[in-house]
Amino acid sequence: MSAQLHNNAQLAKQIKCWGRELGFQQIAITNTDLTNYEAHLTSWLQQQYHGEMVYMTKHGNKRSRPNELMPGTKTIIMARMNYLPPQTDTINILQNANKAYISRYALGRDYHKLIRKRLTQLAKHITQQAPDFNYRAFADSAPVMEKPLAAKAGLGWIGKNTLLLNRDAGSWFFLGTLYTDLELPLDQPITEHCGNCQACIKVCPTQAIIAPYKLDARRCISYLTIELRGSIPIELRPLIGNRIFGCDDCQLVCPWNRFAKFTHEQDFHPRHQLDNADLIRLFAWNEDQFLKNTEGSAIRRAGYTGWLRNIAVALGNAPTNQEVIQALQNRAHYPNDIVREHVQWALAQHVSK
Repeated sequence: MSAQLHNNAQLAKQIKCWGRELGFQQIAITNTDLTNYEAHLTSWLQQQYHGEMVYMTKHGNKRSRPNELMPGTKTIIMARMNYLPPQTDTINILQNANKAYISRYALGRDYHKLIRKRLTQLAKHITQQAPDFNYRAFADSAPVMEKPLAAKAGLGWIGKNTLLLNRDAGSWFFLGTLYTDLELPLDQPITEHCGNCQACIKVCPTQAIIAPYKLDARRCISYLTIELRGSIPIELRPLIGNRIFGCDDCQLVCPWNRFAKFTHEQDFHPRHQLDNADLIRLFAWNEDQFLKNTEGSAIRRAGYTGWLRNIAVALGNAPTNQEVIQALQNRAHYPNDIVREHVQWALAQHVSK
């Protein structure tokens, strides 16, 4: 082995050690070739499965060609960090129609900044050994194909629910990406282990997983409650249940999540008791309360009107009682067409019961 190759191999080992010290559970390295995934992405977009997520169609081929996003990129460092908070009574909350279900990733601090900060710290460690190297850190924050890159690097495989699955950690983790112009030894992909399992496909409340490894985002509750800005299709509203921000059903039933590990990051633990909150209490928040209680949270992405829209649907699906009806009536004249429409729909559900 040449001295340079030896040095690069040593640096790769050191990068993985630094990553663990910074709170990542796993670090792996891959190259920039996403040819196969580019074809899949192109087909998915052509079928309009992305709905109103127009950002998926922007940036040309930069999403699948890292060198176009950061010229000079040679190897990509992928990082994985667990986010599942301990002691969140997930199943009971989902089954209690008076409670608000918020996807577990959004209960604590917004992961974007935290992951990017840690990746930047990792890059600073690397500069000690490679002072002139160039990099860019990403955490779901640019046209980057995190899951395919992570799969290529061996952090897991893309499951039938289109999430990255790991034999030792399930899927309750965030991914971070560091584009670099370093030449490092590559890690190898692993084989997939979904087998004949169809649990995620069968459990999806809106049947958004239309085939193994194929998601129609237009039916996905995460898309409907977070990305969609207009009206939620009427036929899907009863299927959303009490899920007001995101959905975890396909993760909850995945057999590999038996091996998931709780997060050690206090920042990912629930804030403002959002892991056990009544729908009526959250629906009563004014905009200032919403902004205060979601400061530094991924929930901000839905916006206040999206928040009210989503809770109105959940209250429409809740058991009929005077308290629920009164809460909805209090918002019946809210000065936003989308909110009013969903409130009227929700009220109609209780009249018809």
